Amino acid sequence: MKKDVLIRVRGLQMMDTEDEQEPIEIVVPGQYYYRNGSHYLRYEEMMDDTAQPTVNYIKLSPQGVEVRKQGQVNVHMVFEQGKKNMTLYSTPFGTLQMGIAATGLEIMEDEDCIQMKVDYALDMNDEHVADCYLTVQAQSKDLGDFSFYEN
Repeated sequence: MKKDVLIRVRGLQMMDTEDEQEPIEIVVPGQYYYRNGSHYLRYEEMMDDTAQPTVNYIKLSPQGVEVRKQGQVNVHMVFEQGKKNMTLYSTPFGTLQMGIAATGLEIMEDEDCIQMKVDYALDMNDEHVADCYLTVQAQSKDLGDFSFYEN
C-alpha cells in the first residue's frame, strides 16, 4: 500500500438505554506505514472549529489494535481479544478512567487496502456504559470507492 491513504473510521456506542446511540463516521486523508510486522496509520481530525487538530495514531498488529489520540483529547486505547485494558481519557472538561474489553477483533489486508473491525465493551469508572464497535479502513488514494464492512 502507498504512504498516502484515505482513511475511513466508523464507530457506534450502543448505550444501555435503547434511545442513546452515538454513531461517528469520518473520511480523512492520512499516512500509512508498515514496520516490524505492524501496520500504522496516522491522521488528523478537528474536534471543533476553534481547536488545534487532534492527531490519531492506529497500530494494527497480530497482538491487537492500539489507538492513540493526542491534542484536544488524549487517550491510548488498547484492544486485545478477550482482555480488558484500562486507560485514562483526558478532555478539556476532565479525565475519565475507561475500561476496554474487546469481544471481537478482525484484521484483513491486501496490497492496496487494510481493514479492521473491533467489537468491545466500554466501562467508565468501573461501570459498564456501552457495547461498541469500531471499523477502520485505509486504502491508497488513487483507488476507487472502499469496500467496507457493513454493520
